Amino acid sequence: MNSKMFDRPVYLKERRELIREITCLEDAIDFLEEWPERDQDIVHDATLKTCYMAWDSHKPLNVARDALRSFGKKKGILVKSPGVQPWMVRARSGGGRVSA
Repeated sequence: MNSKMFDRPVYLKERRELIREITCLEDAIDFLEEWPERDQDIVHDATLKTCYMAWDSHKPLNVARDALRSFGKKKGILVKSPGVQPWMVRARSGGGRVSA
């Protein structure tokens, strides 16, 4: 199990209808490293640096999570909490089938 898990996930919008759940420091670093190079700026660089410092135990994990949330907010991709999606709800028994 990853010891660098966030106490609460961070939800960031990746594309129009895709929300990515970031649950740990490794996920955060992957997300930031995948960020398009043309859109990388000082905010991106500072956030990534903060995450790397947390990875090396030079900063607390919650500081990296807060930096990621701030990054998402500044970029307009932070999602407070995704609503319940249809795939999250367990289907009733029978799956909607009607017997003949």
